[in-house]
Amino acid sequence: MKTNRMSVPQIRAHKAVGSNPPIAMVTAYDAPGARMADAAGVDIILVGDSLAMVVLGYDDTLSVTVDDMAYHTKAVARTAPGALIVSDMPWMSYHTGVRDAVKNAATLIRAGAEAVKLEGGANRVDVIRALVDAEIPVMGHVGLTPQSVHTFGGFSVQAKTSDAAKKMLDDVLAIEDAGVFSVVLEAVPDVVAARATELLKIPTIGIGAGPNCDGQVLVFHDLLGLTFGHRPKFVRRYGALGELGVKALEGYVHDVKIKSFPSAKEAYQGSESEFADFTYEPK
Repeated sequence: MKTNRMSVPQIRAHKAVGSNPPIAMVTAYDAPGARMADAAGVDIILVGDSLAMVVLGYDDTLSVTVDDMAYHTKAVARTAPGALIVSDMPWMSYHTGVRDAVKNAATLIRAGAEAVKLEGGANRVDVIRALVDAEIPVMGHVGLTPQSVHTFGGFSVQAKTSDAAKKMLDDVLAIEDAGVFSVVLEAVPDVVAARATELLKIPTIGIGAGPNCDGQVLVFHDLLGLTFGHRPKFVRRYGALGELGVKALEGYVHDVKIKSFPSAKEAYQGSESEFADFTYEPK
């Protein structure tokens, strides 16, 4: 069994105060991505249901299944990263009651996750408590919860009014009391995220929630420039691998078309003694 650089108890106790640096979390969905993230020193690898959009080509996260999440979690876990592996519970895997939630979370743990993440506030307290009672660590997720895209009418900033902000703070306190070890705050005003971070004893991990959280998370493909089209305001691109990849592929296509690939150095030669007089005529 691997020894983690980061474990659930370590994350639970990690507030970005004093000399403690913020937690760095990034998504990964396969072995190459997990190896890259771990080599870079991330603390948490999230096998996110965002794979629906950045890997599988869907418009939102709602088409991803537990089997999909388990498949990609296994790929990440096989690399035995030092980072903590957290796997998203997909839509409808925990919405139909605690029995289904525990069963589906157990599938992800058996696939190699060390914790699961689910969306929602006070309405998820019973599910969170059931998972914690089953010894399954849970990360919360409030604010913009992508599985509620139809309820929200799209991907939009949440907690934009004083009343909505107070409701969100009630939610984060409720799920902390239910036993989550950390909580993702997505697409909320920075002042609201800062207040949540002050109130909670567990760490907050922001995505579009400003600089005052205890950690930050971004999608692997977004930060490396592997996505095309709309880019959310909160995404900072640290690479342009999409453009580099297209240029590399264009070079390959060009060389194939002009017959400069493969060269003699890139081919296997038969021995002269074996093939000096080689001929073949079909029967």
